[in-house]
Amino acid sequence: MAVVCSVLLVPDGRPAGERPEEGFVRLFDGKSLKDWDGDPRLWTVRDGAIVGSSDGHKVDQNTFLIYREPFADFVLRLEVRLRNGNSGIQFRSRQVAGDGWVVHGYQADLSDAGDRSAWGNFYEEKGRGRSMMATPDEGWLQAKDIVRVNDWNDYEILAQGDRVRLTLNGKVTFDGRDSQAASGIIAIQLHSGAPMQVECRNIRIKLLRDSAGAEQ
Repeated sequence: MAVVCSVLLVPDGRPAGERPEEGFVRLFDGKSLKDWDGDPRLWTVRDGAIVGSSDGHKVDQNTFLIYREPFADFVLRLEVRLRNGNSGIQFRSRQVAGDGWVVHGYQADLSDAGDRSAWGNFYEEKGRGRSMMATPDEGWLQAKDIVRVNDWNDYEILAQGDRVRLTLNGKVTFDGRDSQAASGIIAIQLHSGAPMQVECRNIRIKLLRDSAGAEQ
């Protein structure tokens, strides 16, 4: 079933002189959290990036900044920088009923934990964890040599039908199939535990077509 987007998305914007990416539109205007929803104590915009920080605010359970519009088949691209801790980009997910900004569903994982880091992994928040991969560190084994620690990393998520492909800094870290979710929301994770910070910028999406040829 096609998902009709009611939100007016602005064209993908890049610095003057750069060629725009065909078919992509921005989900973040670089100036505000318009169309995003999360704990206002934890999420701000700074220097053209969404900043999630638990400095000075204890987080008892994973919390998320949620883009309210659901998407089905798409390519999502963004730049992400992790100061420390554990984060992730949710997609085809749903918000859990109740208080707070809690999300269940697919995640393009990222964490800095030495040899146990999670960059490049395909994960299911509040679900099957890492079990959709061939091994619990399948994505990380591909990503470990290309992660830019404490710097900006390019993440791409392709979701089309039951196919999920994650690409980090130009390298595919996971390419597989899972039919658990066909559409849902996009969100950014701020992990519970020790104070941490994650930043995201240049968030843009390209809607794909379903098997019947209808735009999602």
